[in-house]
Amino acid sequence: MNLSDLKFAGIGTLALLAAGCGGAAAYGGGNAAQSASAVKSPSGDTIRAKTSPLGQIIVDSRGRTVYLFEKDSHGSSTCYGACAGIWPPLTTTSTPKVTGGLTAQVGTVKRTDGTMQVTYNGHPLYYYAGDTASGQTKGEGLDQFGAAWDVLSPAGNKVAGGAGTGGSGGGY
Repeated sequence: MNLSDLKFAGIGTLALLAAGCGGAAAYGGGNAAQSASAVKSPSGDTIRAKTSPLGQIIVDSRGRTVYLFEKDSHGSSTCYGACAGIWPPLTTTSTPKVTGGLTAQVGTVKRTDGTMQVTYNGHPLYYYAGDTASGQTKGEGLDQFGAAWDVLSPAGNKVAGGAGTGGSGGGY
């Protein structure tokens, strides 16, 4: 391999890295603090059921899909730092609400930064930075940050589906 080949390989690697880091921009930037604050609703969050290609799933009041992280346990979030940059938590400053016949219990859990994260059926809820529009489920079934990510059914359980609709997000 000659010097020009190495330069080309380095430029290609940098381009791939830049492209892979761009997903969080939909939430106000690549760092977790910006991402989490960009999805915060000061008036309280409403979650509801919506029909999708995966069946009935849980979404926020704007129709954005929310996910559970299989690594979380006992209602506590384990997604911080880089994880929260890609998977911003659904946070609130008031009591979250449910509409549309949801049957599981909605609540909150306190995160290490003091914000309150919305929970459903005991699962802390997250957005996926790769979902850039209402109704997308690109995060479904991804295995990132040590465990799988799943959309939720109205009963508050993970939906058994394939890879996300609209494309995959890759592994981290």
